[in-house]
Amino acid sequence: MTTIDLGLPGLAGVPTFEGAQTAKDYKTDQEVRWCPGCGDYAVLAAVQSFLPELGLRRENIVFISGIGCSSRFPYYMNTYGMHSIHGRAPAIATGLATSRGDLSVWVVTGDGDALSIGGNHLIHALRRNVNLKILLFNNRIYGLTKGQYSPTSEEGKVTKSTPMGSLDHPFNPVSLALGAEASFVGRALDSDRKQLTEVLRAAAEHRGSALVEIYQNCPIFNDGAFDVLKDAGERTDRIIPLRHGEPIRFGAEGQHGVVRDPKTGALRVAEVAAVGEQALVVHDVTLDDPSYAFALSRLSGSELDHTPIGVFRSVSRPAYDDLARAQVAAAKDKPADLSSLLRGKDTWTVLD
Repeated sequence: MTTIDLGLPGLAGVPTFEGAQTAKDYKTDQEVRWCPGCGDYAVLAAVQSFLPELGLRRENIVFISGIGCSSRFPYYMNTYGMHSIHGRAPAIATGLATSRGDLSVWVVTGDGDALSIGGNHLIHALRRNVNLKILLFNNRIYGLTKGQYSPTSEEGKVTKSTPMGSLDHPFNPVSLALGAEASFVGRALDSDRKQLTEVLRAAAEHRGSALVEIYQNCPIFNDGAFDVLKDAGERTDRIIPLRHGEPIRFGAEGQHGVVRDPKTGALRVAEVAAVGEQALVVHDVTLDDPSYAFALSRLSGSELDHTPIGVFRSVSRPAYDDLARAQVAAAKDKPADLSSLLRGKDTWTVLD
């Protein structure tokens, strides 16, 4: 057995596979059971095609999910996996990643699973910087339970649980992750195979918590939620492609760009002809202060008028699981004194 040495910090210590793999190697004999037209199919195909490029042993890859339509993912991956409990996938994955440094651990979750009942587990996994790759499928609805509004549904959204329209202000998952100081945050579209694969590859190569929000269509309960980002006539004026080291501009002719407002310091969209190319913000994923990436995430609202797609942030920070294993190793060198522990000052006397 050999360990990987491909210059990919996120995969350091994970045993490699000697030989060639294909997408077929990652497909199971289970019938894929999602609704016809579900965006989950596209994401599954992208992941199955992308994983062979990493050259890892399948038995050293684990997919852990919670509850929801996306959480059926482990059944369809010919790796180890666990279909766990509602919202708790990040917690279970943290334990596995910490105890087994030889594994590449992936979490598959949805906007309801991750951001409602699982919100607390998600933010703490991110702030701790556990070496996990978290794929957050966002379809802005509860699909498995048949169409209730979710933490990412738009205000005023009419659903089975909000017949007069949702009163909640929705989460922006990218903003939330950056607020928790995640060391890697990206966003992708289910239908853009090339761009999705690029973001997944960058996440896999990252050492620490990597969250990728994936806009995913639910054809039954929220069909067309992201159609404006896929329509040939609109997408070029709405999608802001993020490329590290390049000025942020978009549009069919590159006529739009992102600039910093001199009064507020916030980022905004402007016409390049009006402000000049020198005013455009140059995208930098390596900034240690997350405020720039956060400002970038605020460009995208529920109406998807201007939606950055790609990697927002990728910074190097010690991973929690690496630190924990090092701490355990150091503790083994210290003599244990159980008697002193039991007879220490932190004791209480219970009186009748």
